[in-house]
Amino acid sequence: MADHDIAAARREITDAMLSALDRRHELLDAIVEAEDRCAAIDAIADVLGSSRRSAEAVLGLSFEWLTKSSRRKIAAELEDLNSRLSFTVGERPAASGETLTLRPFDGERDRDIFAARTEDTHTAGDGSGAPARDVDDEISAAKTRLHSEDAAWFVAVEGEQKVGMVFGELIGGEVNVRIWIRPEHRKRGYGTAALRQCRSQMAAYFPAVPMVVRAPGATP
Repeated sequence: MADHDIAAARREITDAMLSALDRRHELLDAIVEAEDRCAAIDAIADVLGSSRRSAEAVLGLSFEWLTKSSRRKIAAELEDLNSRLSFTVGERPAASGETLTLRPFDGERDRDIFAARTEDTHTAGDGSGAPARDVDDEISAAKTRLHSEDAAWFVAVEGEQKVGMVFGELIGGEVNVRIWIRPEHRKRGYGTAALRQCRSQMAAYFPAVPMVVRAPGATP
């Protein structure tokens, strides 16, 4: 996760905490009425209009944070984060990874997005940095590597939209990971979200193999 997205996520959580302390009576009623922890998190998120991640942080607050001194500390941290960041979480809504999903690449179903990626980068899909060949030839070669478990490709999906791709190639005892996001979806946090999501995916496909994240088209 990029440093600015870490800071933005921290700012979102800090803001939710401060708001929760200001609305503590309302929140306490919602928590008491909740059936279980999951329901309590949903109730907090609904009351504050926050993400579930922030709601979980709020639920974990101890009573000591109710003091005026603690509330001042949280307010000071929020002010510091606001001064360091020029954008809000709302401007990079995908960075939290809560709405983006990754699914395995399908050569027929996903030819369109791979073609878009190739037109954008003009490089081969194997991460070698070589010029791209015909799209069908690239997909055919990828299928061979996928079948032999030398590669793992994923499509990043937001709702019904294919917003990007994640490429994992087993080279020299490492998994070289490249993330490509459609130009029209960039600067919204999708790259960060895809990176967050792909870590567990790559670990499942390549257990105990180090993962190296590379820029699109970079030569290993």
